[in-house]
Amino acid sequence: MSDAAASAAPVPRYALYYAPRPGDELATTASRWLGRNPETGRTCAVRPVPGLSPEHLSEILADPCLYGFHGTLKPPFVLADDQSERDLVDAVGRFANGERAFAVPSLELAELSDFLALVPATRCPDLQALADRCVVELDEFRRPTGAPEFARRRASGLSPRQDALLVRWGYPYLFDEWRFHLTLTGRIACEKERATVAAVLRQRFAAVTEQPLAVRDLCIFRQPAPGRPFTVLARFRLGGGRRVRTATWQSP
Repeated sequence: MSDAAASAAPVPRYALYYAPRPGDELATTASRWLGRNPETGRTCAVRPVPGLSPEHLSEILADPCLYGFHGTLKPPFVLADDQSERDLVDAVGRFANGERAFAVPSLELAELSDFLALVPATRCPDLQALADRCVVELDEFRRPTGAPEFARRRASGLSPRQDALLVRWGYPYLFDEWRFHLTLTGRIACEKERATVAAVLRQRFAAVTEQPLAVRDLCIFRQPAPGRPFTVLARFRLGGGRRVRTATWQSP
């Protein structure tokens, strides 16, 4: 492949996420809500929401559908030039083997900057610690952030602490600025619409918010090119020393 062709090739992004196992009730409910299963890539028809047109509902669900149902532990990144996809998968497997499974006592629906998400009902130190370790211990795989990304993030307005995190770690919402959330919508500017969607979500997710959230796995999600959906590349059991699932290799 020529240098010109190589430079024009799509650059994948990777992320470390929590995602429920495919057979879990939470995974099934979320896939039906968003219309896509990130584990398989399969899509399904989205159930209507009273008062919203199908087109408008598709707009509201576009971003969470693109990223797949998940909770971020290490945000999306491009691989460093001296690392390969296989290197990343092997390292995440070793990392997961040294961790342990735990449970978040309960979830609740919350509004976060005009979008709706499931969040822990109370602070979970185990979850915070896992996310912090993912960010720090696997940072060698992240390509340094470039000027365009710095400019894009700063345009939205960052505190001095958030800007310092952006410079050091490539993302402004980490550590003390991080909040675990399972995103269910994009931004809904209209308060009345947001309340309508929230009422539907409380009903559809009622069964899963009444039980603990089992954090048993660590997942690598992969986005093959900008604008393409993220899917599960690999899933590792925390402390189990066993790979639960790995997709077909996409690169050497």
